[in-house]
Formats: sequence, structure tokens, C-alpha cells
Amino acid sequence: MHYRLDDILAFLQAMETGSISTAAQRMGLAKSVVSKRISDLEAVLKVELLHRSTRGVVPTDKGTAFYQRARSIMQQLDQAAEELIEQGDELCGSLRIAAPMTFGTTYLGPILFSFLSHHPRLGLALDLDDRITDLPGEGYDLGVRIGRLRDSSLVARKLAVSRRVVCCSPAYAQRAGLPATIEELADHACVGYVNVSPGQIWQFEPAEPGGAPRSLVVRSRIIANNGESMRDAAIAGLGISVLPVFIVAKALASGQLINALPDVCPVADAIYAVYPRNRHLPKKVRAVIDHLIAVFEGEPPWERELNRA
Repeated sequence: MHYRLDDILAFLQAMETGSISTAAQRMGLAKSVVSKRISDLEAVLKVELLHRSTRGVVPTDKGTAFYQRARSIMQQLDQAAEELIEQGDELCGSLRIAAPMTFGTTYLGPILFSFLSHHPRLGLALDLDDRITDLPGEGYDLGVRIGRLRDSSLVARKLAVSRRVVCCSPAYAQRAGLPATIEELADHACVGYVNVSPGQIWQFEPAEPGGAPRSLVVRSRIIANNGESMRDAAIAGLGISVLPVFIVAKALASGQLINALPDVCPVADAIYAVYPRNRHLPKKVRAVIDHLIAVFEGEPPWERELNRA
């Protein structure tokens, strides 16, 4: 059986992107070249690995099984090479990091790009998506998660506290008034988030010390799967939303948004760097985590921005 490593790499990229076109872009190759490499691999293995359509690719059962084994083997090869390279001081190789969209574009991306400028042999594949990714299953070295962690298969390092705030535009406040209590939120138009249950989004600190957090079910006029869209809907005066300060700091500082419940605190989230348990932690991953911890240590940049206003 004569198969080529390049053909396997093309298949892995197509699986991870869900598209031959996107895989070709990542690899810097023509779409036809990537497609032929996958076809050649299927011919050698004598199985169909992917169902192809105009909307992308979907793995067959055998394709999924082959991907899981091949991805694991490639990670072991990468690890073996990195362990040799790590004997020196220079960081090299590539990093695959998954993170939420808004946090990634606003803060994480610039921090990582500055870090990379000091390590010219280190590459990065940064995947920004608000969905929860399967880090080990999808071949990521590192992820950033915001919220309350439940996945015990991951090791977590806390980077920062993410305060949240109930906010709306001055125009909405003038038109509809402001709630005096969290219960009055039920009488307002709200902007909701679809990726987390409403009871977790609209969750507030206990009324009395030692009490249980208070959750609320509200009427969402608008729902979205992205924090920036929620912020923009609130700025447009379409309702009240509860959002992380790192998303709304600039809008609060400029007066586009106001704190609609200044005497009530939503339950804060935490921001974590997470990586798969029971896996050798490469030097490059340790270095990135240590850098992120150093950057976010103390008062996070979005809190400094808000306090300067």
C-alpha cells in the first residue's frame, strides 16, 4: 500500500475545515490539487472517505474512523519533532488555537500576533468561533473558554475574571425607562444569546451573602449567537442585554451604552486557557499560556479602558 503523507494532510485539512476550498486556502494550494490528493488517498485505501457536495464535505463512517487515527498519529509525530526542537531555546512549529469570536478579534488575536513577532519560527492557526470546540478531537493545542467549565478532560489555567453588565442605549432608557429590580427586566424588550441557556445568561449575584444566585427568564425580542451583534442591537436601542465588559467597555466609555442596573451584579464569568489532559504539553504551548497569564494579570485591559473613561 503506497500512500503519501501529503495526501493524508490534505484529507485532515478537509475534515477540519469541512471544505476542500478552505483546506486548499490553508495549505496554499489550488483546490484541484487538494481534491486530487484526497481522491488518490481514497484510491489507495479503496474506500470513500468523504461525501462531496456544493456545500462542502461530510465524512463517511470510515472517513471519521481514519481521521481520528490519522490525526492522533500526526500529533505524535509533531510531538516527537517538538521534543527534539525543545532542547534549544527557540520556539518553532505550529499552534492551533480555538477561541470565541469577539474575544479573539478584540484581545486575543493582537496579543498572539505580538507574541509571534518575537518568535519568527512559530506558526499559528487561530480558529475563532463561539461554538464549543472538541479540542482533542479536532486537533487543537489550546483553547480559550469563557464561562463556567464543565469538561473534566481539559486542564484549565485561569487568565482573568470577566465581569458582565446589564446595559442599554440612552435612547432605549428614555423611551422605555430603566428597571429598578431584576424582576422588572421581564417587562422589557431584551437581547438574548442563543449559545447558552437564558437562566445562565440572566443570572445575578445573591441578594444576601451566602445565598444562591438568582436566575431570570426574560422575553428576548432579539437573539443572536455573537456578542458583538448583541451589543450593536443594544446600541441601536432595541432592548436591554447582559454582556461581558470586554465587549461593551468602549460603548460604555463613549456613552453609547449605559449600565441599566448599576446596583445589581450579574454573576461574573472567568476566562481560561484550556488544553487536553494526559498529553505532553509542548514548550510552545506553555510559553503562550504563560504569556497570556502575564498580559491579563491584575486588572484586565478592558477594565483599564473603562476606568479611564
